[in-house]
Amino acid sequence: MSQDKRRSAAAGNPARRQKARKGLLLVSFLLFPVTMFYFSPYLVIDGGSKGIIVASFLVFSGLFAVSLVVGRLWCGWICPMGGCQEYAAALLRDRRARGGRLNLIKFFIWVPWIAGIVAAFVAAGGVKSVQPFYHFDYGVTVATWQNIPFVVVIVAVLVVLVVTTGRRGFCHYACWISPFMITGRKISNAAGAPALRLLADSQLCVDCLKCAGICPMSLDVNALVRGGSMEDPECNLCGECADVCPREVFSYVFRRPVKIRDRGPGAY
Repeated sequence: MSQDKRRSAAAGNPARRQKARKGLLLVSFLLFPVTMFYFSPYLVIDGGSKGIIVASFLVFSGLFAVSLVVGRLWCGWICPMGGCQEYAAALLRDRRARGGRLNLIKFFIWVPWIAGIVAAFVAAGGVKSVQPFYHFDYGVTVATWQNIPFVVVIVAVLVVLVVTTGRRGFCHYACWISPFMITGRKISNAAGAPALRLLADSQLCVDCLKCAGICPMSLDVNALVRGGSMEDPECNLCGECADVCPREVFSYVFRRPVKIRDRGPGAY
């Protein structure tokens, strides 16, 4: 079978990679009632006020560390809140988020929150203990019926943001977790460290715009390809662009960032 025919056949069939990704997101979302407090922005401050490192502190620290190597892969493949948004976009109103400078809104939320965490630990006299199950019953968020309203409210907020602001609206404008990974990615790139990236060969691109139309983060992927770099703070490495492309323009690679002056026909 010729290369063009193989590409055509691959483009005409559902991508196994996306089935796996969306399956992981669905499972993660269904487990949200169990794991929700592991991402709690409140408990990390409440624990900090007593000098206690809680589960969410450990999770946020871990995601920052992992982002140095895989960027925002968590957001695109495993995050329960990301899964909720993608399924909400498919079932309700799949509109593009504006993004741009509006993406900075989440940092205006994140920076004061980080300052609050630091202030809480300082007021408590520093770290005194590590308690991963602080305020947990049996290590589960919804161990009692009283916690169900918290899950319902958060899911409702996620769905409303998708409907009113577009695909992954929460990720763009209100997420308190993604800034950890965006910061980690920027540090990794500044250090010239090898990391998981999407590679795009602009010479193969035929400007079909399928990549831009399918991107869950509403990125203008075609413009990124033509601009010579796939590096964007909002990219979560979901691979939708790679799996919809009829010309195999995209591929995953593990490499150091490419400096603009060294960039060739294919750039990350």
